[in-house]
Amino acid sequence: MLKNDMLEQWDRENFFHPSTHLGQFARGEAPQRVVTGGQGCFIEDREGNRFLDAFAGLYCVNVGYGRTEIAEAIAEQAKELAYYHAYVGHGTETNITLAKMVMDRAPDHMSKVYFGLSGSDANETNVKLVWYYNNILGRPEKKKIISRRRGYHGSGLITGSLTGLAAFHNKFDLPLDPVLHTEAAYYYRRPDLDMTEADFVAFCAAELQALIEREGADTIAAFIGEPVMGTGGIVPPPAGYWEAITPILEANDILLIADEVVTGFGRLGTMFGSTHYGLKPDIITIAKGLTSAYAPLSGSIISDKVWKVLEQGTDENGPLGHGWTYSAHPIGAAAGVANLKLIDEMGLVQNAGEVGGYFTAKMGEALSSHPHVGEVRGEGMLCAVELVEDKASRTFYDPPMKTAGAVVAEMAKEGVICRAMPQGDILGFAPPLCLTREEADRVVDVTAKSVKAVLG
Repeated sequence: MLKNDMLEQWDRENFFHPSTHLGQFARGEAPQRVVTGGQGCFIEDREGNRFLDAFAGLYCVNVGYGRTEIAEAIAEQAKELAYYHAYVGHGTETNITLAKMVMDRAPDHMSKVYFGLSGSDANETNVKLVWYYNNILGRPEKKKIISRRRGYHGSGLITGSLTGLAAFHNKFDLPLDPVLHTEAAYYYRRPDLDMTEADFVAFCAAELQALIEREGADTIAAFIGEPVMGTGGIVPPPAGYWEAITPILEANDILLIADEVVTGFGRLGTMFGSTHYGLKPDIITIAKGLTSAYAPLSGSIISDKVWKVLEQGTDENGPLGHGWTYSAHPIGAAAGVANLKLIDEMGLVQNAGEVGGYFTAKMGEALSSHPHVGEVRGEGMLCAVELVEDKASRTFYDPPMKTAGAVVAEMAKEGVICRAMPQGDILGFAPPLCLTREEADRVVDVTAKSVKAVLG
């Protein structure tokens, strides 16, 4: 490959990177990586370095890199019809087909899917639809949305408010008033170390009930949660959590939005996380795994219950005043159709469950006894290693993130990419769903070696 020796300079001078320390990057004090290719679970940079990407980009390249079937579908669609809008009943063969494929895989009580571009805009759509729903039902005060601390639901104005992580609020004047936050389903960080899992689930349920009583159920429209918490630490819920939360929502006529941007399309070893945990959501948010990030596309899957009210609203008020120019973009839809076919043909849902379980078990065997590893946890093709200063007292590092960041940097030297998760010292893993046992072993070996190099 011919190297343009100005590229790194152009990068620092012109490119506004998301989720980046802007000053350090612009001054050349922070590292940069220019990625040039990928195949399977591996990426390569322009220096010729090859990395096993144990985070699948941003837990999104589910089928792995270099899948020509998706690239060819994108190219064919671009040649045939690169774009037409989806307003006023317009569609294309690809976005209509993808809608059918999504609904064939969704839980039985779901009705329709609206396509956007990102998980953030899908959750913005969801909140607008929830507000519209309650206005049509004559409940104009029922508008607040309950999210959870450490939950991640996007970085827009409403979606950044729903996100329960400080970095997405600080100096942005967020969260906005309609958003409330309750306890995260994060047993390791329980307020009392003597709590059993059952005690902690009861505590979470009581905290939610108390919040509803303080605010008034007649003011609360919806509860949003990830089946397994992602960016907040890759945290599977404790046993019985969703069984305790769901009846409270139902008793107070509060809609459930299942944010499946991470868990949708196989990551937990089931097609949807809602199915995995027996949830019956009113709205499901999808994105990453929908196209394996080969093209931008997101979706809001709407239940029969909500859809009937939306229909009523347009009968009473005319066409729904919501849409994006790129809603259901044909190129994104073509990527989605090819991607979902590949997920089926490659058996990736089953592989995620089997190899994912193996991966987390091997990580536990390698690291659970380390004096600075507080917990190894996971579900499906998701895994996390939480690092602590003192294991017995569960004393966390202060300031957070530096220790995990050092381990991540050490792992990169060994050719493996993992992610330092925010608001803690947590090593996050979300490999492509095509990960093999041999590749899982390599990630575990490099993680253990790097933890030892940094922490002894």
